Amino acid sequence: MQNHIMKKLVFVFLLCPLFSLAQDKLTEANYRIYSVKAGKEIALKDIVNDMAASDVLFFGEEHNDSVTHFLEKSMLEMLYAQYGTQMTLSMEMFDRDVQPVMNEYLKGFIREKHFTKDARVWSNYRDYKPMVEFAKDKGLDVVCANAPTRYTNLAGRKGEDELVKLPEESQAYFAPLPYDTASGDYYEKLTGLPQHAAGSLNDTSKKAAPMSMPGMGNFDLVLAQSLWDATMAYSISQYMKKHKGQKVMQVNGRFHSDEGFAVANQLKHYRPKVKELIISSGSDEAFPNIKWDDYKKNGDYIIITDPKVPRTYKE
Repeated sequence: MQNHIMKKLVFVFLLCPLFSLAQDKLTEANYRIYSVKAGKEIALKDIVNDMAASDVLFFGEEHNDSVTHFLEKSMLEMLYAQYGTQMTLSMEMFDRDVQPVMNEYLKGFIREKHFTKDARVWSNYRDYKPMVEFAKDKGLDVVCANAPTRYTNLAGRKGEDELVKLPEESQAYFAPLPYDTASGDYYEKLTGLPQHAAGSLNDTSKKAAPMSMPGMGNFDLVLAQSLWDATMAYSISQYMKKHKGQKVMQVNGRFHSDEGFAVANQLKHYRPKVKELIISSGSDEAFPNIKWDDYKKNGDYIIITDPKVPRTYKE
């Protein structure tokens, strides 16, 4: 028994440095950034500078992309260096009902093991921990932006009318009713998804996916997805209303912000004058020989990462 435990400890000891070593080895050679407006490849600092005239930066990711997670942390560090405590981090990865838990952790009241348990962190929280810890260290706010999956699931199963019946305190954890639902090109994008993909369009965390229902049945994907999007937008809007002049970096799956759809569009309903910048990040097997025209519609900045860098987990 003792030998078994020792073997496990040795394994963990040897494994941990591999993760940090992989992060340490990531360089500009592992990604390319393209500015659609400038029509050329740029550096990360150029996006930071562009934030001077903007309110919200959407960083759309693939949830298991190692390079993107490295860039998100780098971006947050650079934004802080430029704008200080004027910066706020907002995350799809935490639900609105755990905001008190997040605040308690950031202020140092509770231990990490209680934070991760009570905040219901995603199974790949290790990918987001560096950003949370940076915010904690620098005294930055972190907005828990998402709608708890019990409500997006309820919306998909029984519709918006059922949400109205919930207690008032429950309704505080998602966007005000009635919420705007997907339309136009975004509606077509949603309804064009194959059924097996519906569970992964929001995130790749098994704990967090609200729509991974076999065959979907009568589940209304549009209603569920729209509540997810509207709630994140509402969370950002409410924070900005209470904290004038703050700039927000919102981290979410790129489906939630690509082409200015979803959260990016919903936020304009709550704050019509908001100035947004959108990053769409993902890998391409053709890297580094990228056809930028294929990606221009996705955002203001396109980041293509090296597919040879190991993913943080397999889908």
